[in-house]
Amino acid sequence: MEKHNVTTILLLGFPGLFSFRILFFLFVFMTYLTTVCGNFLVIMLVSSSRNLHSPMYFFLTQLTTSDIITSSDIVPNMLHIVLSNGSFMSLPGCLTQLFFFGSSEASECLLLTVMSYDRYLAICHPLHYDSLMNLRLCLKYIFLSWFTGFTVTLVQTVNLSQLHFCHSNVIDHFFCDFDPVINLSCSTINNIKLISIFMGFPIIVCPFIIVVISYGYIVHAILKIRSITGRQKTFSTCGSHLTVVSIFYGTLFSIYLIPQAGNSMVFIKILSIVYTVVTPLVNPIIYSLRNEDFKKAFKKIKVC
Repeated sequence: MEKHNVTTILLLGFPGLFSFRILFFLFVFMTYLTTVCGNFLVIMLVSSSRNLHSPMYFFLTQLTTSDIITSSDIVPNMLHIVLSNGSFMSLPGCLTQLFFFGSSEASECLLLTVMSYDRYLAICHPLHYDSLMNLRLCLKYIFLSWFTGFTVTLVQTVNLSQLHFCHSNVIDHFFCDFDPVINLSCSTINNIKLISIFMGFPIIVCPFIIVVISYGYIVHAILKIRSITGRQKTFSTCGSHLTVVSIFYGTLFSIYLIPQAGNSMVFIKILSIVYTVVTPLVNPIIYSLRNEDFKKAFKKIKVC
């Protein structure tokens, strides 16, 4: 039987929605609008308010930028898929979506790690914080986070583009993720999978270990504070970041590091919705609602 080269990908999306399709579309659409507006608001507040001109908020603007890229890369086509009960996408378009998604997620892993290290310095070494976390170092960390995320994902995407796709062109998902795409190939994929696992360590595993170690020192430093009020005040400065880290890595590990053999596609899609749609919405809410500096900056804008 002759095998034909795959040039288009059919994303099935959510074939079981039926009568709930319109409601789900409205939910995703409103979530996306709120996500973009909320993250842009964070960037605007940090840029316009002098009280927010510090490394922690500088890193936060990069995190919100990553969330905007992730949402804008996935959600618009996802909305089309929901309304149309599936959607075709060209193979180059599919790989492009995978590239931007992977780049933003990899960069976010590294940015969250940098933010954890920033909180470690601020709480465990407050007297030396200003000299250690200076503007030059902040810019260096940000550049390395974005450059590494985009470079690693570019290598993966180029490797994928070299594969021969001649199997079914149907992907039971709402976006082009690594595993669904690679499973369409009729080439030998063992080497690419090994490269993917190898690259996953400096992007996911090592940053996670650094985050855990940083918060280990932070918790130890907080417990040494005698005053309960002092403990609560100190922990509140990193509580929002810890919440975001927990949500991000929890869903990331569930999708990519835990074997999916026993997981249904419905479960995988739900987790994917969490970190592509819900998490970018929740991040600015968590940071703004639990942060007095953001509340003051927002009140000044309302007064003006």
